[in-house]
Amino acid sequence: MGSRGLAESYAHVRAVTRVRAKNFYYAFVLLDHARRDSLCAIYAFMRHCDDLSDEPGAKAEALEAWRAEMTAALDGRGVDGPRWPAFVDTVRRYRIPHQYLHDMIDGVSSDLVRTRFAAFDELYRYCYQVASLAGLCVMHIFGYRGGEHALELAEKCGIAFQLTNILRDAGEDYRLGRIYFPAEDRARHGVSETDFGGAALTPALRALLEDYGARARGYYDESRPLIELVDPSCGASLWALIEIYSRLLTRIAAHRYEVLGERIRLSTLEKLGLVARGIVGAVPSGNALARYRSPR
Repeated sequence: MGSRGLAESYAHVRAVTRVRAKNFYYAFVLLDHARRDSLCAIYAFMRHCDDLSDEPGAKAEALEAWRAEMTAALDGRGVDGPRWPAFVDTVRRYRIPHQYLHDMIDGVSSDLVRTRFAAFDELYRYCYQVASLAGLCVMHIFGYRGGEHALELAEKCGIAFQLTNILRDAGEDYRLGRIYFPAEDRARHGVSETDFGGAALTPALRALLEDYGARARGYYDESRPLIELVDPSCGASLWALIEIYSRLLTRIAAHRYEVLGERIRLSTLEKLGLVARGIVGAVPSGNALARYRSPR
């Protein structure tokens, strides 16, 4: 494809990300244009995966067709679709392992056939597929040192993000027929499935959500040193991204985990404030950045 077609593809994925990425896009603007465009390409790919699994009447066949298109595009065979040129260019430029992408599709596909988890290790695997793998793609785009240790921290960061999403969306997910909190933990707290459908939290459900809030916070704290391991030009962006999600968790806790009704979120102004701190350099740097902790 010529440079014009590639430019049009990047313009498309930028537009998708601007409209659909409620949290990610704010952190992306702190990057240079090339990395920002590449993150938009990965986001647009993941967004479409999610849409295929969430739309009414969603079927696994649609995701398998998307997988076949991806494979064809990465193999250099002609595939229609405005996302593909930018996506292929990004994967090749940053040498993103193709297995990451196949495993992401596997994770999203599982939402079509699995609505319950027995134990936390099963939930962890799901979070790894739908969130940590995205973080590993980001690491390839950012550039990093520290080898496997950096990738392990990126994995933990993705787990923290997804657990935050699961907490925020607990009521909405129940209405969609999904409960992500594992049966063994629900049993330990004495939580029934119908507790998620109530107008207000039961004491048992609140305790379960608090437990998962603490678990998510632990993963945030564990992954903080990652900020120091990425390319210095990307540190502020990663800080902003982690800060947005970490503060969302703090907001959920401040609302005492009342997540069964209206969705808890950060305001656009709050997210823009974090971006402004990144733009002017008013964020921790170096070792101090790795030690930084959000307010709780």
